[in-house]
Amino acid sequence: MRLAALVSGGKDSVLALYRAQQMGHTIEILATMIPKREDSYMFHFPNIHLTGLISRAVEIPLVTAETSGIKEKELEDLKRLLTSLDVEGVVSGAVASSYQKKRIQKICGELGLKSVTPLWHEEPLDIMNELIDLKFKVIIAGVYAYGFDQSWLGREINSATLERLVELHKEYQISLVGEGGEYESLVLDAPFYKKRIEIVEAETNYENGSGVLMVKEARLVDKE
Repeated sequence: MRLAALVSGGKDSVLALYRAQQMGHTIEILATMIPKREDSYMFHFPNIHLTGLISRAVEIPLVTAETSGIKEKELEDLKRLLTSLDVEGVVSGAVASSYQKKRIQKICGELGLKSVTPLWHEEPLDIMNELIDLKFKVIIAGVYAYGFDQSWLGREINSATLERLVELHKEYQISLVGEGGEYESLVLDAPFYKKRIEIVEAETNYENGSGVLMVKEARLVDKE
């Protein structure tokens, strides 16, 4: 099928895009919703401006639209964007969030589109190991839960990081993939990136147990 991929720059949306390609689908366009508020129920916020670089890295065009970020109203913003696209379906990175999956599925049903969710109900540990095995370069870009101090911001997700996440899961019941909003991620490189993203300048803001790594400048560089 010809699909649009909902992309935030985080690991789940980028892995879902990759999986859809491996399944034989054609990703015609990337679609990014830009929330006007940080506490959007549906959409990723930290470093959403970098999806333009991801679009260039994977050589797939990008469309963006602003959304109020207000619960339920943001769905109408997404629907308007999808209505404008000439595709047969939409791929998203939902893993266990029924809230997200059901709402995207409802919009797709209203528009006659197929909702494709390659990661749905997969074991979080398997997803994390797949990212590491496939050599995705993923960093932690936001933290919002017990157990995450400032040192997590900018940390690459590798085997050592995953071991610590498993410990936090046991101690605080966090989701390993962060789907409960415990953390946000940013994919700097992946097997299908033609170039990788290099962070030139970033700023860390952390207080009251949560924080964000805001990328102020980044560029595409050749892969080694």
